[in-house]
Amino acid sequence: MAGVLHVVATPIGNLEDLSYRAARVLREAELVLAEDTRAARVLLDRADALGEAGGAGAAAGAGGRRRVRSLFEGNEAGRTGEALAALAAGERVALISEAGTPGVSDPGARVVRAAIDAGAEVVVVPGPVAAIAALVASGLPTDRFLFVGFPPREAGARQEAFGKLRGEAATMIFYEAPDRVAATVADLAAALGGERRASLARELTKVHEEHVRASLAELAARYADAPPRGECTLVVEGCAAAPPAVDVEAELAALLDGGLGPKDAAARLVVKTGLPRRRLYQLALSLARARGGA
Repeated sequence: MAGVLHVVATPIGNLEDLSYRAARVLREAELVLAEDTRAARVLLDRADALGEAGGAGAAAGAGGRRRVRSLFEGNEAGRTGEALAALAAGERVALISEAGTPGVSDPGARVVRAAIDAGAEVVVVPGPVAAIAALVASGLPTDRFLFVGFPPREAGARQEAFGKLRGEAATMIFYEAPDRVAATVADLAAALGGERRASLARELTKVHEEHVRASLAELAARYADAPPRGECTLVVEGCAAAPPAVDVEAELAALLDGGLGPKDAAARLVVKTGLPRRRLYQLALSLARARGGA
C-alpha cells in the first residue's frame, strides 16, 4: 500500500503537549480517524495554528481536503475498511484517540492490525501517556512495571483479577473512572494487603493535577465517601516477596466451620486466591455436603 497510517499520541489535558511533529502530521493528513470528533476539531485547530505560526502554511486539511471521521469502539470494525481504502489510494491517514495514545485502553488497535496485515506502513508519533506520567511521579519502582488498564466493572470479576496479582513483583498501573476508584482501591487492599504503597494521580497535565501517595488502606479510607474528580491513574507497588501458598480446601473448611455458607465462603477467597468464584463455590458446596451442612 502506498499510504501511511500515522498513530498520533495527543495531549492528555494540556494542549501545549502537542508536539510540532504531531501537529505537522495532523495538518498533512487527508483522513483523520478520531475517537471524539469534537475534541479532534479543537486539536486540529491547534495543529493548523502551529503550522501558520511556523510558516508551514495551511497544508492538506485547511484547504478542505482533510476528512475527519469518528472511530470508537462501536464502529471501529466499519471504519477499518474505510481506513484501508484510503491507504490503498495512497492517502495519509492519522489515527487519534480523545487523549493519549490510540490502542492503549482506547480504540485503534484493530485499525493498526488491519493496516499491518494489508502491508501498509504504520508510523507511531509518540507523545503523552497517562500511565507513564503517573508511574514516574509515584515514586515507586520504575525498572519493571505492568500496565493493567481498566479493571473489570463487575465486583466478582474485579476481585478475581486482583487476586491473581497478589504475587506480581512489578509495579502495577491501573486506569479507573472516578466513581469506581473507592471500590477498586478497597478490593486491591483486600487482595494485595492494605499496607501496599500506592499513588493515585488525577487530572494529569491539567490545572488541578494531583498525586495522592499513600497505602492502599489509606486510599480506600480517603475515597470511601468522597470520590476523586477527573481522570484517574492508580499506581500500586509490586509484591516484595512471594505470598504464602493458600490451602484452598483448608481455608474453605475453616470458613464453613465458622458459620459461613458455601456462597459467602467462596466470596471470601476470591480476592485471596484469584480463583474463579464458581470453582470456589462448587468446592465449598462439596465440603459442606460432606460435613452434612448443605
